[in-house]
Amino acid sequence: MTVGEVTPLEQPAESPFSTRQLLRLDEALRIADQVTGLNFSIYLGTLAEPHREAAEKLHAQTRDPKRAVLIAVSPDQRKLEIITGAEARKRISDRDAKLAGLSMAASFGGGDLAGGLMIGIDQLASHAGKG
Repeated sequence: MTVGEVTPLEQPAESPFSTRQLLRLDEALRIADQVTGLNFSIYLGTLAEPHREAAEKLHAQTRDPKRAVLIAVSPDQRKLEIITGAEARKRISDRDAKLAGLSMAASFGGGDLAGGLMIGIDQLASHAGKG
């Protein structure tokens, strides 16, 4: 094999979302950003251990981490972390994040990954209010 050649086993896994779901998630993130003035993002994939620290490292790489809200989900590991930056934390309490996490986990448990993320984005943005 030459450098740069991709075998079928090396190709990226298919998205767990349909095109329609991806568009809806993108729109939800955009609206949450606009309404709150915060920066919402989603990470979907494996989280290194310890999971919380791995999610915090991802959060630090987001655009303007102080104003960022990261929803990190690892379905295979059954892990969910919500990380808020210093500015976002002033508007989204730990209790609010836990409630959103419980709602998301309920949807995830029912097999609805996209729906759970939509619920989480909506709840977190609602708690943050207008920015």
